[in-house]
Amino acid sequence: MNSRKALLRAYKEEKPTPGVYAVRCGRTGQVFVGGTENVATRQNGVWFSLRLGSHPNARLQGAWNAHGETAFAFEVLETIDDAGLEPKGRALRLADRRKHWRQALNAVDLVR
Repeated sequence: MNSRKALLRAYKEEKPTPGVYAVRCGRTGQVFVGGTENVATRQNGVWFSLRLGSHPNARLQGAWNAHGETAFAFEVLETIDDAGLEPKGRALRLADRRKHWRQALNAVDLVR
């Protein structure tokens, strides 16, 4: 099997890992916390929308516009063990952990 096919098969078989992440601005100290069904791919989505100027969180977009991409870091705070959880249970656990990290870091919720 060639390398491309093996990589594609591995990608399709990979199970998404839900979790909580932070986007930090090194210049201002602002921290933005979000949750996702797949932490492995989330940074690409966030950075893409910020580069386009279309991120739904106006505070994050404003900081990005003011300070540039190099001022920001993406950090996975926690992965969620979702074994045995139905989709609603996973969503509730993710929301609970996002709230915990938002409070612990005195951060802004990325959903707003």
